[in-house]
Amino acid sequence: QLQASGGGLVQPGGSLRLSCAVSGLDLNYYAIGWFRRAPGKEREWVSCIRRGDSTTSYSDSAKGRFAISRENAKSTVSLQMNGLKPEDTAVYYCAAVMAGYRRPCVGLDYNYWGQGTLVTVSS
Repeated sequence: QLQASGGGLVQPGGSLRLSCAVSGLDLNYYAIGWFRRAPGKEREWVSCIRRGDSTTSYSDSAKGRFAISRENAKSTVSLQMNGLKPEDTAVYYCAAVMAGYRRPCVGLDYNYWGQGTLVTVSS
């Protein structure tokens, strides 16, 4: 029901735009989050966008470099990543959870997950 795409190999300082295509869910009722799992590390939260007014939240590592956005009519959520660093190398996952109107999206128990897309930042 969620399919992440847009990953690839990029040089440090470069940009990528990840997309999450959502099917079978009405995006108007869901908060969407992006997570990542780097090699040998636990999964970490990167960013999320809440239902209702699309207020966004970012981890400290993503703040100022990444931007999440949603297009409910197209059932798509994107993550624009700029100024990529080698430590951003990871498999990125999008996830969804049904949420209350304007409920903060941080810390929710996301229960719909996509398959992930690999981002490699290397020269």
